[in-house]
Amino acid sequence: MVTSSQDVALQVVQQAIAALAKWAEFDHPPLDNEYPEVTRAKNILGWTENTKVGILRLLFDSINLSDECKQEVSELHYHPLVFIDNDNKEYPDIPYPLNSKPKQEQEAFKEKIRNETLKYINENWKNLSLLMLILEKFGSCLSFKESDVALVDMAKATAAVAAALVDNSEAEKISLIAGDLSGIQKFIYTISSDGALKSLRARSFYLELVTEEIVQQLLEELDLPRTSIIYAGGGNLYLLAAATKKIEEKVKHIHDQFNKWLKKEFQSKVFLALDCISFSTVDVGNQKFSCHWNKIILQLNKQKMRKFSKQINDLLAVRDSYGDRCRVCHRDDTTDLQQLNTEEEDSVLACPTCRQMFRLGSQLFKTKAVVRSRHQNISSNSDTTYLINNSYYSLFDQVPKQQIQNNEILFLINNWKIKDYQSHHSVPLLLGNYGKESFENRGNFIRAHELAKEAKGIKRVSYLRMDVDNLGKIFAKGLGDNHTLPRLAGLSRQMSYFFKVYLNSLANNRKETLPETSKTLTPETNQEKFARLNILFIYAGGDDLFVSGSWDELVEFAFDVYQSFRAYTGHNPYITLSGGVSINDIKYPLYQAANDSEKFEKAAKNNKRDSLGLFGEVFKWDEWLGEINVSTDNIKIIAQSKLYISKKEHLGLFGILPFVDKLLNNPDLGYPQSFIRNLLITAEAQELALKEAREEEKNDIKYFLHLPKLAYAMSRLPPKLRNHEDFAPIRQSLMSPYNAPYFRAIATWIELLTRTQA
Repeated sequence: MVTSSQDVALQVVQQAIAALAKWAEFDHPPLDNEYPEVTRAKNILGWTENTKVGILRLLFDSINLSDECKQEVSELHYHPLVFIDNDNKEYPDIPYPLNSKPKQEQEAFKEKIRNETLKYINENWKNLSLLMLILEKFGSCLSFKESDVALVDMAKATAAVAAALVDNSEAEKISLIAGDLSGIQKFIYTISSDGALKSLRARSFYLELVTEEIVQQLLEELDLPRTSIIYAGGGNLYLLAAATKKIEEKVKHIHDQFNKWLKKEFQSKVFLALDCISFSTVDVGNQKFSCHWNKIILQLNKQKMRKFSKQINDLLAVRDSYGDRCRVCHRDDTTDLQQLNTEEEDSVLACPTCRQMFRLGSQLFKTKAVVRSRHQNISSNSDTTYLINNSYYSLFDQVPKQQIQNNEILFLINNWKIKDYQSHHSVPLLLGNYGKESFENRGNFIRAHELAKEAKGIKRVSYLRMDVDNLGKIFAKGLGDNHTLPRLAGLSRQMSYFFKVYLNSLANNRKETLPETSKTLTPETNQEKFARLNILFIYAGGDDLFVSGSWDELVEFAFDVYQSFRAYTGHNPYITLSGGVSINDIKYPLYQAANDSEKFEKAAKNNKRDSLGLFGEVFKWDEWLGEINVSTDNIKIIAQSKLYISKKEHLGLFGILPFVDKLLNNPDLGYPQSFIRNLLITAEAQELALKEAREEEKNDIKYFLHLPKLAYAMSRLPPKLRNHEDFAPIRQSLMSPYNAPYFRAIATWIELLTRTQA
């Protein structure tokens, strides 16, 4: 009997379930004799019969980007014993790390595993999909072999190596396949029309399906199980396979064929870089794996620099122009232009692709599952089926009840319910897909004008772009000597969890999801603002996000994301975020708003990262949140002043958010609008004085130049307010030069929140 890659992957996963069963103290069906491919893979990765399940240490603690020798972290963090669960809630809780091992919780967690799994394991012992879900659901918070390697990551890595060794268990080489869809931003963001927000979201989702289609074609052509996927999402993918000439030829064929379809479908805007390299099989278990990882990324970058080079004649050929352009994407190579929105008489004319994206955007709110088939699914209406390179993707608003055929894949969106994975062809599809429901059109996502209407103060919509700083370096060198396949898979998985899973939780219910120490502008008594936010995810995955929303709520969401992410990664100083926020009128072109938020994000990156660009200002997150200790030398601006070198400053308030909070949310203090305007005038006077001071090199006084103007503004306040005891620390802190750089941001934030006109 011929052993297949599915067989060896299943056996590895069964053995991982057996290890989990031993730890959680429950019985499992007997294990078969071990395949030689499995034995070899386990030997390579150090999995022995004595390897045990244990408490998982936070992998993020191991990240170090300094050029100095690797030092042990001063404080270890541990993953809490919680499983990924949305059986009784829409989105799972964020598992913030603990400062000590969760010992007392072990027995209760073991009982949960027994209660959740026993009724499924015996009847589904050969169901790879269901067993993998159990491992991911419960084995993501438990270690195996190494204290910072999760059981699920060790199982997937071992299964991937074993599958690559099928037909030659003693092979000295295997291959790493990597793919990268470039041009995603050009496809997603360069559109303009009514309903653009909905269309952008649809385009983002569509490209996730395109990535899945590339992966599925690789798995089918190379005869690999899904456990061979190291990572797939956001237009990037990594797989392990055998190192043979036949594999290389098949990868090359898929690369060529897929780019032909991309060129036709997206007019050369989107390109697939796809390549593979072979390397020593044993390197997956040691630090040499990082060299191969970096090498294939360089090869992909070279491909992206010569996009569609094999079709250069087609690119240079004179295309027929049909005159009229699509009013959404501006293509002019089609005569099939029809109304984008058939329900509106004056809707713009759009091409087939844009009409399809608009229709898809209307269907995503209710979508719970997607079926991929090589043949059009006869049970699905044609309006909910989309063709991606000869494969049909049908959308469903609930888990389909009909039997999934052998040639079909059932993608379950953000679904961790074991009972839904009893089909052998079920796969979880993780998506950052949060969106408030429309008030005007129930069953659809909220639209831009509704977001603006719901905003506090000025009626504006806002756009946030944010991503992880130095992500390439984190993956290339962050793990140092511990750069092994299981750890790399774990790092990818945990990053994806945050952006594709846990951000949904954060937007859905701030109160229950934010870390306890988080700073917020909205008082916790405002239950409405701590429940579902008026925001819409356009894209969230991998390591970045692009989100729209009511401007006031989206600004706070930016701070929520940062504080949540820092807590999630154990406050590792090398793992930070930078972001940019644009605030716009609803008539402002969405593609331009996307460019603006990107510009502000780049400005944050240029501020030595770990920063936010907002209100036309760029500061470190700690400055926005007011978390810098002014008694230290962290703030260099005052070090230039001889007057303050020897003076100890004890400020009641520092930074931006604390001032806005005190000035807005103190019920005993009511500030006239003139005071806010004077703060803005003071900021402008300060900036002008700073410019002159820089030109004249007046370093000793430049951060005191605002004081006379500010003192005058405060002297104009009503005596009752000026003499109030709660105002004293505010007055002292405002007059401190430490807070001089933040006046414009403080005043702008308050002014926008309190402005009554649109």
